[in-house]
Amino acid sequence: MTSSVTEQLKAMRLVGMLDAWMEQRSSPTYHDLSFEDRFTLLLEREQLHRSQMRLQRRLRQAQLSTTAHLSDIDFTVPRGLSKTKFLELAGGKWVQDHLNLIIVGATGVGKTFLSSVLADQFCTLGHSVRYFKCADLLMELKFAKADGSFRRFQQQIATFELIILDDWLRDAVSSDQARDLLDLLDVRYRTASCLFATQLPVNQWHSQIQDPTLADAMLDRIVHDSIRLVLKGESMRKLTSKVNVNSDSIEAE
Repeated sequence: MTSSVTEQLKAMRLVGMLDAWMEQRSSPTYHDLSFEDRFTLLLEREQLHRSQMRLQRRLRQAQLSTTAHLSDIDFTVPRGLSKTKFLELAGGKWVQDHLNLIIVGATGVGKTFLSSVLADQFCTLGHSVRYFKCADLLMELKFAKADGSFRRFQQQIATFELIILDDWLRDAVSSDQARDLLDLLDVRYRTASCLFATQLPVNQWHSQIQDPTLADAMLDRIVHDSIRLVLKGESMRKLTSKVNVNSDSIEAE
């Protein structure tokens, strides 16, 4: 009988329920519970298992470059990061309202890290997220156009509630690249959110786009619906380095 139940649960892929059932059978703790109570525990374990599997699937789809959680943030570091403001952003209302977020700051101040924290948090909340380095996205768009899969790739991106564009406009964008990015922004305009992590203040974006007309169109679709988070201070890599920068340098003989 036990073997039959086990095989049936496996065949139905009720992994959480199977684990809970085996636990109940092997532990006397559950023996004095009613059938309804024990069955409720089985259902709760299955629901928890499926929830965790969905979360892991969302995290895999996000393809984050680094793993980071809300609890990992050190809000005591002086970089203009308000704990209250950031926790409000982590709540996700701006994603539900299809707004954008622009994180601006110098190299090493924590833009990618904070973007990954938000992505992890939104995956936990049930949102779909996709992370890109801007240069990698442009390359994927180029390949997609070459092999005829551009529309499919564009539609795939449109399904994510949030896409993160890291190193946004770090490199100058050609007219063709700007046109591809504009198509992407058009598909998502006021229907889904973007997070732009960049070293460049918004007033320097226009000059990074070679075609002024396309630059106007791109910025018009971004800046009016965007929240801005401006970070300041020294590189986190410098602040967390194990090397004592004040010690005497070691010179080769």
